[in-house]
Amino acid sequence: MSHIGRALRRMRLLRGLKQSHAAELLGVSQATLSRWETGTLVPSEEARAALERLFAPQPSADRALKRLVEAAATPVHLICDDTHVLLAVSPSRAASWCAPALALVGKSLWRYASAEIQAMEARLPELGWEEPAASAIAFWTGANGDEDVRIAPGLTLWERIRLEDGREARLVSTLAIAPSHARLVEPVFA
Repeated sequence: MSHIGRALRRMRLLRGLKQSHAAELLGVSQATLSRWETGTLVPSEEARAALERLFAPQPSADRALKRLVEAAATPVHLICDDTHVLLAVSPSRAASWCAPALALVGKSLWRYASAEIQAMEARLPELGWEEPAASAIAFWTGANGDEDVRIAPGLTLWERIRLEDGREARLVSTLAIAPSHARLVEPVFA
């Protein structure tokens, strides 16, 4: 293993990134990232620049957000808004899942989405989700019927948050009542 490969693997593990997620963020295949880590392939200059950006010191606001989610008493989790990759999860949300939360960090949760969540995701463009004024949406969801990552019927709140690296994240909360800052939207099925 080369010096670059060891450093890359160490930085990836310190950040809690799975190889597949890091490869996705870098726009390369998992096999390419694996070859870089083992030293059988040397990253190009362009790839090295992308690696430097990815593994630059984490901004403090993002670390604070992750820490707040992981310490929250309420059932919440944070995902990448585009890929649905799990970034952080609260203990109460993790307790409702049979699958270990740490094994899910860095993986997309899309396959666990209920029918109502899938319908709402499809409606985001028409609801102006990308617009600054539409930063929170609340809606009712049904159960997903999955044993590993259970979604219970109830009121779900999505809040869009911009991370310091420019990516959009979504804070997903389960609520007892709709907050005043969110639009309550009913899912519509095609």
